[in-house]
Amino acid sequence: MSEKKFYRQPPPGVNPKKLPGLLVVIEGTDSSGRSTQIGLLASWLEQKGYAVAQAGLKRSQLVGEALEEAKKGNVLSPRTMSLFYATDFYDQLENRIISALRAGYVVLADRYIFTLMVRDIVRGADKDWLKSLYSMAVVPDVTFYLHLSWRALVERTMKTYSNLDYWESGMDLGLSRDWFDSFSKYQRKVRTEFGKLAKEYKFIEIDANHPVEETNREIKSHLEAMLEKHYINGKQ
Repeated sequence: MSEKKFYRQPPPGVNPKKLPGLLVVIEGTDSSGRSTQIGLLASWLEQKGYAVAQAGLKRSQLVGEALEEAKKGNVLSPRTMSLFYATDFYDQLENRIISALRAGYVVLADRYIFTLMVRDIVRGADKDWLKSLYSMAVVPDVTFYLHLSWRALVERTMKTYSNLDYWESGMDLGLSRDWFDSFSKYQRKVRTEFGKLAKEYKFIEIDANHPVEETNREIKSHLEAMLEKHYINGKQ
C-alpha cells in the first residue's frame, strides 16, 4: 500500500498512511459524459466486489443546497462563489472522501478541485491563491479527463438542455450579451485552462467523442491494472 499524498499537507488529524482506498477522478466540461461514466464504473466495480463511494460538486450536506439556491439569484461575486465551492469541497473531503478512503473504498469523484480551479482562473482568480486554497486536498490516484471536440460539446449541450445555464455560459463575466456567444467564449476559455491543468497534473486524456461504451472500455482498461496493483498486490 502506498501512502496517500496531499498537495501540501493533510487536514488536521488525517494520517496519510491509513487511507488504503483509491481515489478516481473524472474531469471534463459539461456534456462530456462524466456522470454517465461514473455510473457505469460504479456498477462495474461493485460487480467485481469493490466497495464504492461517490463524490461531486454541490453534494455537501453542509452547504450543497444553500449553494444551489445562491446560484439561482445570479448575483454571487467570483470570490464568494469560489469560497462557497471550497466549503462544499472540504465538507465532502472530511465527511465523505477521507472516510471512504480510510475504509478502503474506491471513491469515484464526478469532478474535483480541477473544475473549481478552472472556473475561478477564468474569472480572474490567482492560481497560487487557488493552490493554497486547495492545499489540503488528497492527490487523486488517477484523474481521467474526458476531452470533447468543440462541435460535439455544442451539439450535446443543445440536445441535453432546453436553456443555457447562466454560469456555464459565463454570463456573469460580461463576455457578450448574447447567451450563445457568451457560452462559446466562456467554454473556449474553460477548455484552454483544462488543457493547461491536464499537463501540469498529468491527467489521462480520454477521447469522449467516441460512443459511451468505447469510452468506458478505455477507462476500465486503465483502471483494471491499477486495481490489481493497489488491492491485490498491495494486499488491501
